[in-house]
Amino acid sequence: MANVMLDPKVPAARGAVLDDAHVGDIKGALGTIRLDDDAPRRGLSVRLKTLLAIIGPGLIVMVGDNDAGAFSTYGQAGQNYGTQLLWTLLMLIPVLYVNQEMVLRLGAVTGVGHARLILERFGRFWGAFSVVDLFLLNALTLVTEFIGVTLAAGYLGLPKAASVVLAAAIIIASAFTGSFQRFERVAVTLCVGSLLLVPIYFLVHPKTSRMAHDFVVPSMPGGSGQLAAVMLVIISIVGTTVAPWQLFFQQSYVIDKRITPRFMRYEKIDLWIGIAVVIVGAAAMMGFTAAAFAGTDGFGQFTSAADVAKGIEDKAGHLAGVLFAIALLDASIIGAFAVSLSTAYAVGDVFGIKHSLHRGVKGAKGFYGIYAGLVVTAAGITLLSTEYTQGLMTQFVQVLAGVLLPSATVFLLLLCNDKAVLGPWVNGPKTNAFTAAVVGVLVMLSLILTAAVVWPDISSEAILWIMAGCGVAGVLVAGYSFTSGRTATKEDPIDRTGRENWRMPPLETLEKPVVSTARKVGMGALRAYLLIAMIMVIIKVVQTALGH
Repeated sequence: MANVMLDPKVPAARGAVLDDAHVGDIKGALGTIRLDDDAPRRGLSVRLKTLLAIIGPGLIVMVGDNDAGAFSTYGQAGQNYGTQLLWTLLMLIPVLYVNQEMVLRLGAVTGVGHARLILERFGRFWGAFSVVDLFLLNALTLVTEFIGVTLAAGYLGLPKAASVVLAAAIIIASAFTGSFQRFERVAVTLCVGSLLLVPIYFLVHPKTSRMAHDFVVPSMPGGSGQLAAVMLVIISIVGTTVAPWQLFFQQSYVIDKRITPRFMRYEKIDLWIGIAVVIVGAAAMMGFTAAAFAGTDGFGQFTSAADVAKGIEDKAGHLAGVLFAIALLDASIIGAFAVSLSTAYAVGDVFGIKHSLHRGVKGAKGFYGIYAGLVVTAAGITLLSTEYTQGLMTQFVQVLAGVLLPSATVFLLLLCNDKAVLGPWVNGPKTNAFTAAVVGVLVMLSLILTAAVVWPDISSEAILWIMAGCGVAGVLVAGYSFTSGRTATKEDPIDRTGRENWRMPPLETLEKPVVSTARKVGMGALRAYLLIAMIMVIIKVVQTALGH
């Protein structure tokens, strides 16, 4: 482990923070809060100014989630199934909030990134695995962001190569200013740009009453005969809305912004604002795409986001198509920001190198080198790839994210129940019960996705058998947990008094967690599943590429 030198200007109460630049004034895009400003937040004006200074992490991680891959996924759902899958967005709202609330809590309370906590609390294997799989998945995801740039540029009549190079330059230059505040101002401006989806909605003008109905009333289009195809689209919606990189990004970004438990309620509001923006944007995309292709030969024939832009133009005019292409370009850039940063933060955390946007390039060469290297590599791969390989990479990213998401959520749940890490901020029973149910659903979807990739002609009956098997396993696990919980010695209730001032002590002072037999078995099963699933997916992708 690298030793972290203490800056004499940093208060002793820095806790476990690994980089001294993560302690100091909060310098947000819309305001500043001084480190020594400990006055109570009273009055509407003061609270509003505080919220404006805090806004950023939740907004950026959520809007970054509506990236180039999301445009394709929501476009596919709308073009192929109309608005009948809108209900999936409603179901995902509590999942988004609970997952991201847990990571913002981990960031504010511990001051240590997600990958480093996994390394310290679960050992070298899982620490290395978390960084390696994040690096691989993020690198591929970054390629899909540049593919989005080429699709938008192609529609707008711009040279694709020049557009990719310019986008890469903007992404790198925005982070290389040595100022966290300047970077966040660029990112928040791009978040505002995502609102271009709203005027497109009104230009295309889908039926609001139909959308409202489909948003709250679940349905499965096509019946049992199309169950396999519909399930894959639903899994894609879940995978693009709840992605592993989000967990790593928000935790580290909260730390880099210097947000502490004292401002937790404001950060939760920031998160809710981000969720509202992402759900409105996703629903708008499904709605106007459905309206654009309804009754046309293109309905049910999704190919790419570029063709969605053409369909919108045919329905509502050239302006609507141009706005969609600009929104896609905007989404690709902000997605690239977030994905690149999450990787650079994670590597910096694990290897103990300085990793903060508050530092200039000279003060954090490794951090900025990883960030720029990822961007340049992804841009180069995009320029050298063909349309077929781009489609293959996009598919591989979705599958890999689906395979890895359950494990990421499992570690998140375990960390948020680690009293040495979160102290009075650990999860309550209701959060644990809900998150455990979410993990079960994610495992089921991951199994279906892996099976569908390996066996493309999988039948609806096979999918129903997988769902039934996961349901039985879930009931057995829940029964075991309930029984063991009743027979176990009742623990003292958690004392949450004074938690606004509680921070995790330095990592080296924490006692190692006691690993039960049940946890060892569960972790072993998780390791085996991930290994088998990833090998099967890689083999299938290679076979597909060689067959082409």
